[in-house]
Amino acid sequence: MNRRSFIKRSSLLSTALLTTLFPSWASSIFAWDQPLHNIPTGKRIDPKWIEQLYKRGQKTRYYKSKNELQYIGMPIGGLHAGTVYAGGDGRLWLWQIYNETYEGIREGIDPKLVQWYNGREYVNIKPRDGAAYIEPAIADNLRLLEQGFSVTIMENGNIQTRELRKEHWDEVIFESAYPSCKIIYLAEDSPLDIELHLYSPFIPLDAESSSLPMTTMHLKATNKTKRKVQATFCAWLENGVHKPRKEFKGVTKLAQVVSIENVQSILYSCEGVPQAEKLAGDYGTMALYCDAVDATASAMVDLWPFDPARKSFGKESAAVPFDQLQIGNIIVQREISPQSTDAVSYAISWHFNNPHPLLREKIKDAQKGYWYGTKFSDASDVLKYYHQHKEYLNKSTLTWVETWYNSTLPHWFLDRTLVNIGTLATANTYRFASGRFWAWEGVGACAGTCTHVWQYGQTMGRLFPELERNLRETTDLGVGFVPESGAIIFRAEYETRPAIDGQAGVILRFYREHQMSEDNSFLAHNWQKLKKAVQFIIDQDKNGDGMTDTPMENTLDAVWEGEIAWIVGLCLAAVKAAELMAIEMNDQVFQKTCAQYVSKGMTAMDADLFNGEYYIHRPNKEFGRKKLGSYNTCHIDQVYGQAWTFQVNLPRINSVEKTHSALKALWKYNFTMDVGPYIRTHLNGRPYALSGEGGMVMNTNPNNETSAYGEDVTWQLGYFHECMSGFEHQVAAHMMAEGMVEESLILTRCIHERYDATKRNPYNEIECSDHYARAMASYGTFINACGYQYHGPKKHLGFAPRMQQADFKAAFTAATGWGTYQQTLRSAFEATISLSYGSLGLRTLSIGHLSKLPRQTKNLKITLNGKTVQVSETEVIQQQLKLIFTNELTLQTGDKLNITWS
Repeated sequence: MNRRSFIKRSSLLSTALLTTLFPSWASSIFAWDQPLHNIPTGKRIDPKWIEQLYKRGQKTRYYKSKNELQYIGMPIGGLHAGTVYAGGDGRLWLWQIYNETYEGIREGIDPKLVQWYNGREYVNIKPRDGAAYIEPAIADNLRLLEQGFSVTIMENGNIQTRELRKEHWDEVIFESAYPSCKIIYLAEDSPLDIELHLYSPFIPLDAESSSLPMTTMHLKATNKTKRKVQATFCAWLENGVHKPRKEFKGVTKLAQVVSIENVQSILYSCEGVPQAEKLAGDYGTMALYCDAVDATASAMVDLWPFDPARKSFGKESAAVPFDQLQIGNIIVQREISPQSTDAVSYAISWHFNNPHPLLREKIKDAQKGYWYGTKFSDASDVLKYYHQHKEYLNKSTLTWVETWYNSTLPHWFLDRTLVNIGTLATANTYRFASGRFWAWEGVGACAGTCTHVWQYGQTMGRLFPELERNLRETTDLGVGFVPESGAIIFRAEYETRPAIDGQAGVILRFYREHQMSEDNSFLAHNWQKLKKAVQFIIDQDKNGDGMTDTPMENTLDAVWEGEIAWIVGLCLAAVKAAELMAIEMNDQVFQKTCAQYVSKGMTAMDADLFNGEYYIHRPNKEFGRKKLGSYNTCHIDQVYGQAWTFQVNLPRINSVEKTHSALKALWKYNFTMDVGPYIRTHLNGRPYALSGEGGMVMNTNPNNETSAYGEDVTWQLGYFHECMSGFEHQVAAHMMAEGMVEESLILTRCIHERYDATKRNPYNEIECSDHYARAMASYGTFINACGYQYHGPKKHLGFAPRMQQADFKAAFTAATGWGTYQQTLRSAFEATISLSYGSLGLRTLSIGHLSKLPRQTKNLKITLNGKTVQVSETEVIQQQLKLIFTNELTLQTGDKLNITWS
């Protein structure tokens, strides 16, 4: 397998030579073949730094004056529509929309090879190995298309023109509020302050409206003087059709002004394209739009660079040879009164409906193009749809942004736990014409929506559950399913084998997707196939002790022998979820089968796979430690199954005491505020955290055992010495759920600081290539901070915040609606559910961590929009109040449910 070829090619030959030349290294931390554990058990973290982690803080802002803009690349297009970045100064860049991405051909956002000194030697780093972590892509180097804005200001006979770019303003501020951003332009000698607000429609629970191949740009100008100001706003865009080509004989670039109802747009295309080339990835259209009825569009400017101050009488259409630059613009002129604000909105769309030829060759669903290609004929058609629905699209997007950030949780925490959903708005994911969702692991690397990677992600299942349900049905129980055995092929068309952790993850996600459904129909429709997939897991327990022991592929790209705690626990969680689904399906026979398996496995795992401090990998009795494994070392995922139980509200599968001990061991042995000393002595890992940066190492050998990872280690050992953010997020989420709030925040903050804009792109967490899917585990930390639980078919919703219990506010999503949960605890306990979008059905509601309140509920008052709500039953169990409503409640957009308890 060539998935991580950097690790395989890193030299091991010099180890023996260095030990021979410097014999003392053989017993020191610099013994390359047997390095000593060197993560300090005392973390020495500044208490003042920790104190700041809990504070609400300010919106995340990056400044030109602090040199924080050059790496910023926020994915700003629709889901599954390629990668278009919003840069730090508001200009768009990268433009990875031409379907060039494919494994081994063009991987990552910037296909370059860089060198990194690993502590012993220089090694080559490819995009899939972290090239963009070592040398982040710089926006100014990857501005493929000419695109931008300018404002020309006339005041008292003086004229000044400024482009919206960092060089033309004293200060430029990038304000992050994913999926949107605001760029603020300030200059002392400018009578106008400018704000540019960028976003693509992004509406949780509405994947269709969130998947438009476009972005919107909303410009606002404020006159800060006491005089009227004449302003001319100009937006321009290059004809980018077939842009990756330098020459294209016989082809002509076309630009045409197109009216959309009462406003104007420009459609870009090419004519004379040979028939065979119409299947190329760069064949398509682009368009520029303005919503102002007084706008003037010009299909092509005469000169470039052009003078935006010169009024454009423009052309309705233009045609030029392919090798000539073609740029159109749309101009709006306004008079802005003193101390007043004016605004104008623009949008850019693209339509390139030919997936990479190797995708079309391998995947039947890709042969007819993309999902958006079935909805829109060209880029102008996209803008027409946007124009007709912009009130809903814009309002719902901004309502989500307001709902998400109107919280008591720290701004930095809200940023980091959400931004990784941005992978859906990159060339990492596609939705084909058939409707099938498909993805790489990271942009252009590791095909097939890999089960053992994508199962870590929690964001998509909560924000866009229809995409996860699509993946379960079309791939996991569709093209990737083996009905004879129940096996799920972990890369579908790109593999022939199942992966045991991926198989378990599919079942757990099935339960989550069932919970995020309005009724039982999704589960009922898939139950028979799902049972086979569960039985496949049960069948891998060859000795009948409830612990899977069949050697099989896992997410660390190796086949491990023996009984492995993290795999055993994950399988137990999956079968427990199946047990609960069997109850809902009234399948008593299968429910009993699952229950027996889980009961045996829970007992055996806690008894046999716990070494007194943490959970381990028990070797195969026949082979012992001959092959690669984690054995008695401290592995990051050791209680991953237990972590999953908190995401879907399952009963525990591991003892509280042993789980806490395991998490504390990970903190003690694997977490460090500076990974530098460790990665300089434990070699062959990829650089996803560098010297001076904090993180949790995948696997450590705290007892300094000889041959701790097996006698015949293979190239995959390099993984053990890395910090991969997806795994770290998983642990942070689990720590939050188990009450280790401080450790959770510290670990999450370390990841956040690794992706600070002064170092690299804050919106691109890297593992095997860019925008890696596993990083969506970050949302799990948010879920557990809220103590969120939900079951759509049962109409149950619950919250038990792990922090800020006396004053807590955060967003939530459900099957058909989303909104805000808020609770305060002063002289009385008060809780409010406010619905911002859609609808919400409720039969039961639980609110938790109420230790300071009386157990009696006689002073409980519940109202919906001011009207009293009757409760048939109340329970106070383990600091949680559970309400059972007499009649099912249905909340609509704008409704508020209030609970007061004194």
